[in-house]
Order: sequence, then C-alpha cells, then structure tokens
Amino acid sequence: MRIWVFCCLTMVILVSFTIVTVLGAAMDDQQARSIMERVDVRNDGDNQTADVQMVLIDKRGKQRVRKIAVFKKDKSDDTYRLMFFLHPADVKDTAFLTYDYDDSAKDDDQWLYLPALRKTKRIATSDKSGSFMGSDLNYADMTSRDLEDYDFSFYEKGKASQVRGKKVWVIWSMPRSKDVVDETGYEKSLLFVRPDIDMVVRAIHWVKDGGYLKYVDMRKLEQIEGIWVATDTLVTKKKGKTTVHKTVLTMENVRFNQDMDFDMFTIRRMEKGL
Repeated sequence: MRIWVFCCLTMVILVSFTIVTVLGAAMDDQQARSIMERVDVRNDGDNQTADVQMVLIDKRGKQRVRKIAVFKKDKSDDTYRLMFFLHPADVKDTAFLTYDYDDSAKDDDQWLYLPALRKTKRIATSDKSGSFMGSDLNYADMTSRDLEDYDFSFYEKGKASQVRGKKVWVIWSMPRSKDVVDETGYEKSLLFVRPDIDMVVRAIHWVKDGGYLKYVDMRKLEQIEGIWVATDTLVTKKKGKTTVHKTVLTMENVRFNQDMDFDMFTIRRMEKGL
C-alpha cells in the first residue's frame, strides 16, 4: 500500500473520530480491498530521481529546512530507494537506504548513515515507528505496506466523498495484529483514495503512543511522464485540537527512466556520499 510520501513517498489525512483500538474490530470488505489492491499495483514509475525539500515546523512556527536528493529503482517486484541529505551542514552527507521487498515473509531492510560518527546503523523492526530525521514521518512510512496485514472497510458503505473536487472513497485500514501496530506505530488509519488515479491523496493515522493523530494531505498532484506524483505534501501531528508539529515535503526536478544501476543502492555507495 504505497502511502509514503517521497515517490509514493509515498505518501497520507483529517477529522476526529472516536478511537476504537480493538484489533480486528473491522470486517474485511472485498470491494474496499479491491480498491486498495489497485492502489498497490499502481504504476509509480522506475529509475526515478528527484530533489526534495523537507521543512520541519514546530508548535511555535519555527522552521528548519532540509534538502535531499532521492533515487529509486525497481528490482523485479522489489524497490530500492536511496536518499542523501544535502543541507544544512548538521545533516549534510547523512544517507538513508531502503530495500522494500514485495515478499511479505521478508522484513524490509533500512540503513541510516551518520557521517559525524562515520557509522551505518541498521534500522531494527522495533525502531521503525520512530521519527525519521526529526520529521513527522516514521521509518515505517518509508516503505510500502503489505495488504495482507490489514482489514479494509468503507467509512460509509456506498458513499463517496470529495477531496478538492475529486471523488474519493474513504476506507478504514485496520491492522490484523499487534506486531503490525508496534512496527508502524499506527493503531488504525483512514485513507482517502481517488479511484480515477488509484492513489491515496489524504490519510489520518491514529498514533499508538501519546494519543496523537497524524494528518497527511497531498496538496498538489502532478502527472510527470504519465506518472502521478505528490509534489506538495503536508504532514500534521495533533493532540486534540493542538498542532504539535508539521512537516512540509515538496518535490522538484522529478525524472523517471534515468540511467542508474544497482551498484548505487549499496551500503558502500551510501557511505561514500553523493
């Protein structure tokens, strides 16, 4: 289920509902699942490069700006992604590598290179609900979700809603196990799916710890070389009515079918830098 933000990072959400945290409380609806299956197999391009700006905004409105170079390549049904932080100086040359496996029996691999320590850290499954580089994304957001880990059902059966004038289906995504909740950090999610492009354009995540809601809104979508891309995404973390933190992600210079080989997507290459 590609709802992370960078590529489709991909990636994601608004209203307050009564929280039901009992796993398996929602029945799996085959029509809702078929919609999510189309989202999962949507063409999101290959051999992609992009420039990303990440703006971190605290509750007082203070901003920190980070610039990132992003690379993505498919290997059969698996997806490799590599990110290099370019700015500011305190994160420059930090790099993040992900192997996103299609096989649900295999845990995705993630590594973070910290140049100040000259050390590469493998992200353990137990750490994937943690914040990614101080943003409102977590490490689990940086990979696709396995559909078999979730039950899907409509928020209102037979009723569509709208996001920016476009029809959307509103679908509950309920984890089938506590392990999934622990890994992703989300007790449940509400997804807003545009059926005309098979893409999640908003989401609400109920965060397991702290009583937060995370709202993701893909504010701008562009069709680039025939591929729909979220080029402006706002992620907002709230507790009650209070905004705790925000992250704004904008993508520029998005290109597909670039000349890249698999040697680029290695720990050694990540440590070497851009």
